[in-house]
Amino acid sequence: MRKYLCIYKSEVMSNMQYVLNIIISMITYIVLIFILFNLWNYIYQDENQIINGYTKNQMIWYVIITEIIWSATAGRKLCQKICDDVRGGNIAYAMNKPYSYISYILFSHLGETTIKSIVGTIIGMFLGILFLGEFPNISVQGVIIVIISSILAVIINTLLITSIGLFSFFIEDAHPIYWLYSKIILILGTMFPIEFFYGILGRVISFSPIYVTCYGPAKLFVDFSYKNAICILMAQIIYLFIAWAICYALYRKGVKKLNVNGG
Repeated sequence: MRKYLCIYKSEVMSNMQYVLNIIISMITYIVLIFILFNLWNYIYQDENQIINGYTKNQMIWYVIITEIIWSATAGRKLCQKICDDVRGGNIAYAMNKPYSYISYILFSHLGETTIKSIVGTIIGMFLGILFLGEFPNISVQGVIIVIISSILAVIINTLLITSIGLFSFFIEDAHPIYWLYSKIILILGTMFPIEFFYGILGRVISFSPIYVTCYGPAKLFVDFSYKNAICILMAQIIYLFIAWAICYALYRKGVKKLNVNGG
């Protein structure tokens, strides 16, 4: 475990040298939040209006939190790295290293995600106060649980994107799969809560990765309850093991394929 913590620390220190670049990269995030703020400001004609259980302030804070998590994960870059490792043959060298490739990717990416998450959170909180003037009604204990849930969400999302990248063992390019995954998350996860979808679609989403990677932390932030916290954290722990098992299975099968084909 110590070697993975060293990898994480090294990546954190490396990314601290590029904080300005990270802030500049958040311009797209700021523009998106501004656009969505004006959209929901137009939809909610009354400050006290409730749509599907959300006030205007809750809806905008929901979008801010989900976008922080999604932007910080930097999934496209992660998927590109794994695809390049597989297609370029670098993964063959990683197989002989004294560490797990999946764990290396996870801790390395989390090191980068940590700095982006901190910067994104500061910017997001500033925008929320600037636009809305207040935080949601949440206790200190609630904030701690939201932070834990957000960390789990980033880890799960990282593992799921890693599994998508590992499909490069079996197909020419995994980017189309990531593109589809990212658009589903963007439309059904970051922009709208699950309560905005009815019938079968809503039930399907509630069992999908969207529930644990986007909806869960944001829901707890805007409408905290210990009952929801227990359900969301339990779902995240289950998904964490599922995502890890998928990564491990794909990696093992991919390595076996490399060995059969002579590396």
